[in-house]
Amino acid sequence: MERTEIKMIEDFIFETELAVRLTDINYGNHVGDDAFVSLIHEARVRFLKSFGFSKSDIAGKALVISDLAVSYKSQSFYGDKLKFEIGAGGFNKYGCDIFYKVTNIKTGDVVILAKTGIVFFDFTKNKITTPPEAFSSQFSPA
Repeated sequence: MERTEIKMIEDFIFETELAVRLTDINYGNHVGDDAFVSLIHEARVRFLKSFGFSKSDIAGKALVISDLAVSYKSQSFYGDKLKFEIGAGGFNKYGCDIFYKVTNIKTGDVVILAKTGIVFFDFTKNKITTPPEAFSSQFSPA
């Protein structure tokens, strides 16, 4: 079976920490794949908030997830503290990719590498739109 390879960016501009909750643990006694999607979402909300944005208001536009890729590297367990490093790149006409590197703070092990493709949406016109300058100006050209 072919593995998903995520070509990561080098410049992460934001980091946050999240602790693994009991509700994140699956029957295998480690963090479930579905829980990682929720943890990524929480980290992304914090990332956006650091710029004064929310998912539904980035300079008047909304952020919509167009795809998600996750590459699992090691296990994580209840009580682990995880560091989420986040950045963006691959800007195009309608959006970009947001990249996540998740590391176990205690062991230093990379737990996951992930990428979400995003597009910007104008709900007043009900259509996809270009990335707001207020968002894209936060990042180095890719």
